[in-house]
Amino acid sequence: MGQHLFYQVRLILVVVFLSLTVLKLDSHAGKFDPGKAGFRIKFKNEISTYRILAIFVLPQEQLHLQALNSKDQAAFKLKATQGNIITEKPDQWLWQAPAKPGLYPITILHSSGQDSMRLNIFVMVPFDSVEKGRLKGCYIGDYPEIPESYSEKYKTPSGFIELTEQNQDVWIAPHFQLKQFICKQSGGFPKYTVLEERLLLKLELILETINARGIYCKTLTIMSGYRTPFYNKEIGNVKFSRHIFGAAADFYIDESPQDGEMDDVNGDGKIDIRDAQILSDHIESLSEELFYEPFQGGLAVYKQTASHGPFVHVDVRGYKVGW
Repeated sequence: MGQHLFYQVRLILVVVFLSLTVLKLDSHAGKFDPGKAGFRIKFKNEISTYRILAIFVLPQEQLHLQALNSKDQAAFKLKATQGNIITEKPDQWLWQAPAKPGLYPITILHSSGQDSMRLNIFVMVPFDSVEKGRLKGCYIGDYPEIPESYSEKYKTPSGFIELTEQNQDVWIAPHFQLKQFICKQSGGFPKYTVLEERLLLKLELILETINARGIYCKTLTIMSGYRTPFYNKEIGNVKFSRHIFGAAADFYIDESPQDGEMDDVNGDGKIDIRDAQILSDHIESLSEELFYEPFQGGLAVYKQTASHGPFVHVDVRGYKVGW
């Protein structure tokens, strides 16, 4: 009789636990907005459906933009207050960036007035502006000579995004701001960073995926984004780290409570590498999908130390690798 009562109590506890879990998931349902428009835009070698996204170009660079999957060829209009619209065809535009580095937003509007996309275009400071490892007082250091055997993913950046106190809060994707990717080395403004659009697209995809699977968070806390070669060497990282090319991010979830460290993702009352592993497992599952092919890259989990909590590393090197 006692054993029967034990199993009944255990069953009740399991039911209560599952009910609470369902309630928790339901309470998060509808909270996360992926920030997607009803159409897609093709630029460079990327395709985006997000209502806001940053694109990085050089002074006077010509940027080709194309709206995809439009049933009505005259469905869209491009509005640009600066820069030159060189050609304008149905759903296609060729825009030339201004000569001066800075932020130049472009808006693509649907003729219905019900949908739009904002492209925050940053004109970068060209790489050849670096003199003796410095860029306007910011110490960048020296980029390593890239071996011929390395892929194009390892080429020296063409330019640097200039961050100021005024533009650091600009949204560069629906859930990420420019300041989240600032190099952690000391020094005042202006600061400089490098960032690949594909990394932004990948981080948004990861964020949407983990929210869909019941781990609610408004953004990913970027512990380390861009690193100058100087800073990368100073912290003892590998010579050809993807971070110095603006193609990597180390992140964790810091949602509840927001206290500067990884959340207890698995709910076991501890914050350790197993919380980071859950996030990694979700990302790993994406790598088996055909649509994920452009986003293949490095994936690694790091345990907590005296100086930081557990975190996940991702990059967009173009092929799958883990460590």
